[in-house]
Amino acid sequence: MRILFLSTWFPYPPDQGSKIRAYYLLKSLAEHHEVALASYEDVELKLEWRQRIEQMCARVFTLPRKPFASNRIRRWLGWLSPKPSAVVGMYSVEMAELVQHAAKEWNPEVVVALTFVTAPYALMTPSALKVVDIDNYMARMLMETISMADSTIGKLRRWLAYYKFLQYEKSLYPKFDLCMAVTSADKELVIRDLKLAPKQVVVVPNGVDTSWYQPVAAGIEPDTLIFNGALTYQANFDAMEYFLRGIFPLIINRFPKIRLKITGRTDGVKLSELKLNDHVEFTGYVEDIRPVVASSAVCVAPLRIGGGTRLKILEAMALGVPVVSTTKGAEGLDVVHGKQLLIGDAPNEFAREVIRLLETPQLRKEITRNALELVREKYDWSRIGNDFRGSVESLFTHASL
Repeated sequence: MRILFLSTWFPYPPDQGSKIRAYYLLKSLAEHHEVALASYEDVELKLEWRQRIEQMCARVFTLPRKPFASNRIRRWLGWLSPKPSAVVGMYSVEMAELVQHAAKEWNPEVVVALTFVTAPYALMTPSALKVVDIDNYMARMLMETISMADSTIGKLRRWLAYYKFLQYEKSLYPKFDLCMAVTSADKELVIRDLKLAPKQVVVVPNGVDTSWYQPVAAGIEPDTLIFNGALTYQANFDAMEYFLRGIFPLIINRFPKIRLKITGRTDGVKLSELKLNDHVEFTGYVEDIRPVVASSAVCVAPLRIGGGTRLKILEAMALGVPVVSTTKGAEGLDVVHGKQLLIGDAPNEFAREVIRLLETPQLRKEITRNALELVREKYDWSRIGNDFRGSVESLFTHASL
């Protein structure tokens, strides 16, 4: 097959959730088919990054523009549009032209679009089969934030954003021949809410490269917690606001020397809105996150919003670090509380489970062993990639009959 792969993020280096997913899905296709990539350049690309992708792909087309860069005038006009203001503001004439140029030159039989950001451009290739990755069902994510608003006006604005995204996604995704959901729960929701046919949606979970993420013999730093997620993502920021405000003080009372490490860039993040103290350390961007996570005693994932499977949890499991999560954070993962991780939703429950792991070496050992078996069996990217490629190949075969 000749495939045109549209990526919201340049898929190398695979150093954050969206890029990791893009890289491994691209890799699974490029190993067996001719693939051209059309992508935003979300950061200034190093030569070796581009060369790495060019080794995988027959052609690479890029646009030096951040995927979520928004035209202020267009965004304001978006409030008057039935489309979400973010969609109106982010629309790029340059990206539309790039995709049309790539499609004309490459003549793809299948176009794969990652996220709602690149989906509209995929629809500009009328002769190709179209696949879209619904890595985040945006209407659902926005709906979950409505109750968190502090005022009636705030709730109304969030409801309007949710409603407009719901109508937009209802009009967008049914136009695709195949839609990818990250979890079975997400699949059921998009089928129900967006009126998709069951055969139109397949589950392609997030995963972890278990050949790269492996338990290490390095010593664990006692009384050290890790949150391996950039706060530039709203769901991660909300998780840390919740943790630092209501959970962390309870843990500090029990462990006065406890430390929390938060990884990832904080550019543009309103850190003043977080209840920070001397126990919190920001690592900033690290090229190799494995040593930082692997040396921690417990990984915390107190997420309250968002969809999909959490790469941060899978990475910690593969590195032999036990995880405490909310029910929301563990959503979509084939896990059992007390077996592969511990779950606590209320602040006192979450704090209790963290303390249990810090105080009980045998429990840590059991949890990490079970979690490692799970990620190797069900969440390795090689297996996920094979299944994803099979779904695309099956789509193409049936369309050719």
